[in-house]
Amino acid sequence: MPANKYALLRYRILDRTIRNPRKTYPNKEDLRVACEEALYGSNGERISASTIDKDIWAMRNESELGYYAPIKFSKEYKGYYYEDPNYTIAEVPLTDDDLNAIRTAAETLFQFREIPLFKQFDAAIEKIMDRMKISNVDESMREQEIIQFQRAADYKGSEFLEVLFKCCANKQLVSFDYQKFGSDKSKSYIIEPYLLKEYRNRWYVIGKVADQVGLRTFSLDRMINAKELERFFETKGDFDTQEFFEHSLGITVTDAKPEEVLLRVYEKMAPYIISQPIHHSQKIEAEEKGIVTISIKVLITVELVSTILGFGEQIEVLSPTSLRQELNIALTQTLVRYR
Repeated sequence: MPANKYALLRYRILDRTIRNPRKTYPNKEDLRVACEEALYGSNGERISASTIDKDIWAMRNESELGYYAPIKFSKEYKGYYYEDPNYTIAEVPLTDDDLNAIRTAAETLFQFREIPLFKQFDAAIEKIMDRMKISNVDESMREQEIIQFQRAADYKGSEFLEVLFKCCANKQLVSFDYQKFGSDKSKSYIIEPYLLKEYRNRWYVIGKVADQVGLRTFSLDRMINAKELERFFETKGDFDTQEFFEHSLGITVTDAKPEEVLLRVYEKMAPYIISQPIHHSQKIEAEEKGIVTISIKVLITVELVSTILGFGEQIEVLSPTSLRQELNIALTQTLVRYR
């Protein structure tokens, strides 16, 4: 970390320490120790008293900083204080809730820092994380994370995100070679990319293949390359990201009409399904002795079938009959494999 960045962090720590209502009038040693512990912890590095003197002078007088902090020394209490009790060097006053919200957002972004598309934001994320470590709601630097997200070790195809993102934003055609699972040959495509979507640790691009009708979904992990073209397109106005996935449970969207699916959820799983609906269209149709009947309006897709199968014996499809039969076949084949 550069020296000037350390200095900016020390100014924040000094500001927090001087304003600490639980320990008013901190002396120079208090300020020195506060900076030392916040920045270095038990790593053995030290901050000198002369550094604190220079920092206080800079906060009071440095025009480039623009703080002009009203730091005074009390002979009576032998410590420092702000002549204006409401003064702070924080540019924008933030509440504890604000800071916690920013911290959570920063930690969320931090999960994607290794993906090429998000590397450009790495410095900004690091600044937020540094700021959070010394905010007034975090009295000591935490070494243990308090929020953890599920993510794959690597997103295959993430190297194509940057060019696809650029082409989506600029309405620019993109070309790529695509090889389906189970095939030993690849096929070249040129598409108008509309949307990037992440689903279960895989990235997809939704777009229109040049000179074809309808939209296609391509998985980035099956792309061999991707290249932006110096050709642009105009959106026809018939694509809406919210409407496109309105009745989809995952990434698959078909031309079929959505159907009402009636599900019986048994006692053990019912509270979980009620608290975290399978789909936003979910409605409770009946409830008796802990068994709940729910309805969802969705497309019948492989993701829907996989989701229902994942609940095992705790969910039963009541209708439509075609879906019930499809689940019956899948479960029968599963039993055969285990026999």
